[in-house]
Amino acid sequence: MALRFTKMHGAGNDYIYVDCFAQAAPSDPAELARRMSDRHVGVGGDGLILICPVAGADAEMRMFNADGSYSAMCGNGIRCVAKYVHDHGIATSQSLSIVTGGRRYALDLFVSGGKVARVRVDMGPPVFTASEIPTTLAGSPPTEVPLDVAGRRFNVTALSMGNPHCVVFVDEPTDELVLGVGPRIENDARFPARTNVEFVQTLNRETVRQRTWERGSGETLACGSGACAVCVAGVLTGRTERRITAKLLGGDLELEWDEATNHVFMTGPAAEVFTGEWPA
Repeated sequence: MALRFTKMHGAGNDYIYVDCFAQAAPSDPAELARRMSDRHVGVGGDGLILICPVAGADAEMRMFNADGSYSAMCGNGIRCVAKYVHDHGIATSQSLSIVTGGRRYALDLFVSGGKVARVRVDMGPPVFTASEIPTTLAGSPPTEVPLDVAGRRFNVTALSMGNPHCVVFVDEPTDELVLGVGPRIENDARFPARTNVEFVQTLNRETVRQRTWERGSGETLACGSGACAVCVAGVLTGRTERRITAKLLGGDLELEWDEATNHVFMTGPAAEVFTGEWPA
């Protein structure tokens, strides 16, 4: 039987979604992610996301990058899961609970014409303990730590938002940095689980321009958890306020690191593009 899927994106960060409420989950999602994500001979996407039933929440998100590797969190992906769950009648509340990577996340939906247009996600507190990020860089979190890569020295800030991030503030996030240095940092031995890499230009204390080299997918048009990490790193390094707008290649995301709760909140769009069937 063919596998039914839905193509969705959050600020251009596009994934292939499979509704496992309506059909059985694929037996080898990692291999399926590699095949379906191929932009030449597959559907094309930054990865595969399964939307699954789970006890105690409205749905579970299981995410696989384009290279088949598993990821515990995707900020843009979880917004799209919330849109799918609401718009397809799995749960019609405007406040949802979604599990991913063993953690439960609360999401508030902004509905227009009966369909979700934007979603606000409580991404929880940032993780600063180096061994939990994980990284062998010094500090908890490592903040503005010198990192020598590709014959150059960068000052980097590392933390986790459910997945590892390395934030690099630069004068301009160029192709040379993102496409050349990004994969070198992703696979650097000081990040034992690899890492996402954000190259960030500070426009003012409330606005940044961000490009991300994503672990397992390469450069993407947006990275939601990465934007959250940038918000936190901006505060830690004294560059930004706690509430910022991140300008990504695929659109804008609104971030806030709430001082009272220590939680990071992300608000951004979610869109459904098309549906199809993948041959068995």
